[in-house]
Amino acid sequence: MRTVTYFFIFLNLSLAVFEEPAVYPLPFLVTSLVEVVCLLVFFGRLTHFAKVTLRNVFWKDTKNICIMVAIMLSLTDLVIYGVLRIYNVRSIRWSRIVRPIFLINFAESRQIRRAFRSIRNTLPEITYVFLLFMFSLLMFSLMALKLFGERNLQTAEGLPYFKNYLEIVFDLYVLVTTANSPDVMMPAFDFSSWYALFFIAFVIVNTYIFMSLFLAVVYNNYRKHLKVMFGGVTCD
Repeated sequence: MRTVTYFFIFLNLSLAVFEEPAVYPLPFLVTSLVEVVCLLVFFGRLTHFAKVTLRNVFWKDTKNICIMVAIMLSLTDLVIYGVLRIYNVRSIRWSRIVRPIFLINFAESRQIRRAFRSIRNTLPEITYVFLLFMFSLLMFSLMALKLFGERNLQTAEGLPYFKNYLEIVFDLYVLVTTANSPDVMMPAFDFSSWYALFFIAFVIVNTYIFMSLFLAVVYNNYRKHLKVMFGGVTCD
């Protein structure tokens, strides 16, 4: 039963790869039939669980309620999407966001729920580090606006360089991952090589210090909550 349930859960999750907009597009009829089959299997599994569980226990379990709501939302979205498609009206499958509910809430997914619960308990404790990181990012963005905003610099594409505060925040946020390095600093570097010090300081503070601190806090708190959930057993 567990293998069958997991198979249809992952089949249901994998539909996003084949549904429009898709990596490997399949006809709507094919993906909709597969989804209906998956939902029928989920409903059958839930019905089977209800028969072997006391009624008051079954209806008090929020996991079962979540699964039923997810099934109804998925069917409703499927019907609405199909009707709109008949009339050539473009829409999106908003029910995709509820599909992970099946992975988390079935009885076979106890370990996944433990990990998910540990992540949820960790979130409040890493919020402070995240807020400090965001404050640093916003302050560096403000400094960048003051340093470069009035220099009339342009990017390689001829666009204004660091003129809009929100665009600066986004560019520096991407720079934390070094995905746009060194392109993001080249207009300023071409104007004066001393401006490279600003970006070096930004990378040191936000990439090397804050990201390392963020990772350490996440790991330590996740490990602590996981250890508590397993009754103090070491999770090394």
